[in-house]
Amino acid sequence: MKASLKGKYETDKSGAAANISVFASDVKFRVSLTDATFAAGPSLNGLVLAVEKPGSFIVDYNVPKKDFRFQFLNSVRVAGKPLNLNYIHSRGDNRTILDGTLVLDSANKVSANHVLGSRNGKFKYSYLHGGVTTFEPSYDLAKNSWDFAFLGGFMVMMCSGLRTRRRASCWGWNGRGIQKLMALSGFQHPSIWPRKKKFQN
Repeated sequence: MKASLKGKYETDKSGAAANISVFASDVKFRVSLTDATFAAGPSLNGLVLAVEKPGSFIVDYNVPKKDFRFQFLNSVRVAGKPLNLNYIHSRGDNRTILDGTLVLDSANKVSANHVLGSRNGKFKYSYLHGGVTTFEPSYDLAKNSWDFAFLGGFMVMMCSGLRTRRRASCWGWNGRGIQKLMALSGFQHPSIWPRKKKFQN
């Protein structure tokens, strides 16, 4: 059996947080405490208990909310490719999420997630170029729009709301802060690409 403790305390905010983990064979027991647990004296606020078997399941119990969260993980092979499956159910809001990622090779992945009983879902393709640059186009089913993310070195760019007749925005970060790069405004005829408007900081 092994145990570990990670914690922090900030005197200026009178806050503290801690994670206590106990390993028994291949199962881990975890206790998480947040600032809310100590803000107005010791309490159960922010206290979460968890049981985890890496690669198999995670069960969280939020003590003050009396809420369970179940997560089950599995991996199968489809046409010789690994498909990683994730099932998440929150008892409090009665929400179930299914998530799957198909690893085509070291550079290409296709993933999808869906909230059962709703239109909430997203499909994403991820391409890793040269081991350092990632391109991620994705489609949001609920919003009926495309998003695009680019991550490479010190540059990060994300565009959201890329949909016909809708407004879209692109944001970038280059190590000096977040900047709004441009917006794509709607258009009247589907054969005309939206005009670009640059934004000043």
